[in-house]
Amino acid sequence: MNPLRILLALIAVVVIYVIMLYNTIVRLRTTRENAFSDIDVQMKLRFDLVDNLVNTVKGYAKHEKETLNDVIEARNKFTSAKNMQDKADADSMLSGALKSIFALAESYPDLKANQNFLQLQTELSDIENKIAAARRFFNSATKEYNTTIQQFPANVIFAGKKPEAYFEGEENIKKAPKVEF
Repeated sequence: MNPLRILLALIAVVVIYVIMLYNTIVRLRTTRENAFSDIDVQMKLRFDLVDNLVNTVKGYAKHEKETLNDVIEARNKFTSAKNMQDKADADSMLSGALKSIFALAESYPDLKANQNFLQLQTELSDIENKIAAARRFFNSATKEYNTTIQQFPANVIFAGKKPEAYFEGEENIKKAPKVEF
């Protein structure tokens, strides 16, 4: 065999491998971005439902303005968010405020029995489950992307690629809601 042909074949194999690796990284990054879009859509639905929930609660709990203002502030923060972390922070803020609203419902038997409130609570619960599933998928896609770019030889070939952040905007969820009368 001709040494030149062997060298050309070896170079061709390396080039094909680098192209396949690059395409894998692009596919993983796109999957991750699509997963965040799914989270974003569910959070928008959630915030839209929250407006209806706040209006329903307002009729029963007129003096609970602070809790309702927290929900409105979280919604405003979400709509003005510029990036994933800002949206995650707004999501976390809303989760804490929603826990407070549902805790308030315990103090207002008429509100607990209100059909609109019950329907909104059910829809929010459904959306919360969808958001949780979308977060898990997003974080899984992020893990796969980060693992791929950090493994050899991708970490050498694509040394400029930095690991992406996970969706971790749930600080308020870990805290118990504060309800005061």
